[in-house]
Amino acid sequence: MRVLLAGGGTAGHTSPLLATADALRRLDPGVEVTCLGTPRGLENKVIPEAGYPLRLVPPVPLPRKPGKDLAMVPARLRAAVKAALDVIDEVRPDVVVGYGGYVSMPAYVAARRRKLPLVVHEQNALPGIANKFGARVATRVAVSFPDTPLRGAEYVGLPIRRMIATLDREALRAEARAFFGLEQDRPTLVVTGGSQGARRLNQAVSGAAPALAAAGVQVLHVVGPNGASDPSWSEPLPSGVPYVVLPFVERMDLALAAADVMVCRSGASSVVEASASGVPAVFVPLPIGNGEQALNARPVVDAGGALLVEDVDFTADYVAETIPSLVADPERLASMGAAAAHLVPRDADERLARIIQDVAR
Repeated sequence: MRVLLAGGGTAGHTSPLLATADALRRLDPGVEVTCLGTPRGLENKVIPEAGYPLRLVPPVPLPRKPGKDLAMVPARLRAAVKAALDVIDEVRPDVVVGYGGYVSMPAYVAARRRKLPLVVHEQNALPGIANKFGARVATRVAVSFPDTPLRGAEYVGLPIRRMIATLDREALRAEARAFFGLEQDRPTLVVTGGSQGARRLNQAVSGAAPALAAAGVQVLHVVGPNGASDPSWSEPLPSGVPYVVLPFVERMDLALAAADVMVCRSGASSVVEASASGVPAVFVPLPIGNGEQALNARPVVDAGGALLVEDVDFTADYVAETIPSLVADPERLASMGAAAAHLVPRDADERLARIIQDVAR
């Protein structure tokens, strides 16, 4: 069986793509997986590192407002579709799978022209433009969150990495805290803005560092690749309580195992990885876009597994007032973690892989 997986740009697309690829390989070691991306995305690093071949097509941004970029979409799409057709003719896949984003629209059009079966997976609770189109021509449509408004949607969950899907936080906690240079017995806050970082989160948590230290809360702060060089960022002064700053974390399983509480955006991967691991979270949705991040977080928040804070309200004062009291209440943390963990499927990678197998056959 030959499969072409189309997705890229950020970890929101590449992480579920790679989780699916690994699941396909576990189910059928003879499967031939090829990935389709663009020259500018995270896929150029993570997909080759994972051992999968990567083919590239020109990106086709889909602007939400009229203007020059919108007028250029038809020409860009024609060029990208031609490149996708070239890849399909070379690889000769039995099925094409798309995860949305810039690379998926040309893949969907090319698959339709070659009359290939198509599987679409939507990561967010509110679908993007590419997947709205893809769902209209797809053989099967899978979604990460219940009630996602796509025609023919099947709720399978979000494919996540096995290191996280199988994570035992309690068993790994001591190793995780030692790995990051944290103390073993202190309450621990982990902060991450996703693969690119988040200025608002960086400013608010670092601004609350004295209050966190006074409460004995240690911090693992993943500021993003450019976070430490941001002029608005200043690393907290030493206090005697660990405050570890990193640009990026490869071992997200260890970060989750180290955490008593996590502060993060509510992209699909962040919501599902924290929830599946049973980590109580404070979700701060990105204030731009079509509102999908708030919708991603809503089921977990409504179940009692997380807090939801608007970006404008997430300040140093909020962190100082909320986090110390939260980590000081182990019963509440346990209740939140259990509520989140029971809500999110951990086997979405294999569910989606079996759908792909069925469609390919």
